[in-house]
Amino acid sequence: MSISLSLAYSTCPNDTFSFFALAKRRIICPDTSFQISLADVQTLNQAAQHRTYDVTKLSFAAMGRLRSSYQLLKSGAALGRGCGPLIVARPGADIAKLSAGMIAVPGMDTTALMLTGLYLGKPPRVAPMTFDRIMPEVAEGRFDFGVIIHEGRFTYPDYGLIEVLDLGAWWEGRTGLPVPLGCIAAARDLPADVIRRVESAVRDSVAYAFGHPEETAAYVREYAQEMADSVVQQHIGLYVNAFSLDLGDEGVTAIETLFSMAEASGVIPADPHSLFQA
Repeated sequence: MSISLSLAYSTCPNDTFSFFALAKRRIICPDTSFQISLADVQTLNQAAQHRTYDVTKLSFAAMGRLRSSYQLLKSGAALGRGCGPLIVARPGADIAKLSAGMIAVPGMDTTALMLTGLYLGKPPRVAPMTFDRIMPEVAEGRFDFGVIIHEGRFTYPDYGLIEVLDLGAWWEGRTGLPVPLGCIAAARDLPADVIRRVESAVRDSVAYAFGHPEETAAYVREYAQEMADSVVQQHIGLYVNAFSLDLGDEGVTAIETLFSMAEASGVIPADPHSLFQA
């Protein structure tokens, strides 16, 4: 029997690249149609608290609090090395003052904020805002530090800012694992066979994009109009990789480690639900 599912992912180039084939029906998910919505990831994190979408992009930090409602797909995720959030500031800033400083962050449910708290060993003093506002606000002196994500890691020098800490490098140095950033999650109330079909379709969509990158360009550009082409390509190259096709054992270990550390530090509550479909 055919089923219609609501599917939401972000407007960032890594997601539009990955989901192009599914959105434009270059690949078909058997007996399944999708009603697709796009929004920034923090909006999707918040929507998931109300079970708005059947299948949705989430920050791993948000997923850590929503394990009773959603389970992870092993395809479509953003993990990697050399791709974690950066903490930036105006020239002359001292990283030793981070714990006392006011930090602009891209939302309260983001992995960027979770990693900042794990680095400090306590909840940081933060002001949440959309990620595109962070660099201008820090550059104008309204905040001491900013945690930047997405294409910000390529453009922060344009705002006269400096990197004071690479949270991804800190994570990799501490754990030896890739840093988990974003995931695709399916509502737990969906039938098991439907979740398996969707996971396979997402994997096929990523594989199609890898094989036909030129076909994705117009769709990616539609939602990245303010980005230079070179930044778009850097973004995709950094966040879409082998982990996006399949988490594999290393990816699963990285996620389990992140959640275990976050639970131990009180950043997220403990949760007995399995991360993946049995």
